[in-house]
Amino acid sequence: MKFTNLKCPKVVIENPVCIMSTIYRKPDQIIQPYMFGDATRKTTCLWLKGLPKLIPTNIVQPKIIKLKNGQNDTEWHVKSWGLPAKERSIMRSKTYQGIADAIAQQWG
Repeated sequence: MKFTNLKCPKVVIENPVCIMSTIYRKPDQIIQPYMFGDATRKTTCLWLKGLPKLIPTNIVQPKIIKLKNGQNDTEWHVKSWGLPAKERSIMRSKTYQGIADAIAQQWG
């Protein structure tokens, strides 16, 4: 929450869907990697100060796999299930390249 009160002209707080929406406010934007060329889903919230919303650069169809139980999920999420907690958190905290490129190009 310390980031929400920074006296900077431009601030971005990035986090997955979480308690921030309850204790702070709803995010300004919710993005997915497939909006920026990476064929997967990973809901990411952005709270913005002094910056415009990211414009999708390359919308692709996310690659979804059907699980044995009949549910659908993304490959990266399924692969992370069996990892030890530390490795799982590292894998799940990854920023996809398409999003990183869009941030660099659009926000400099």
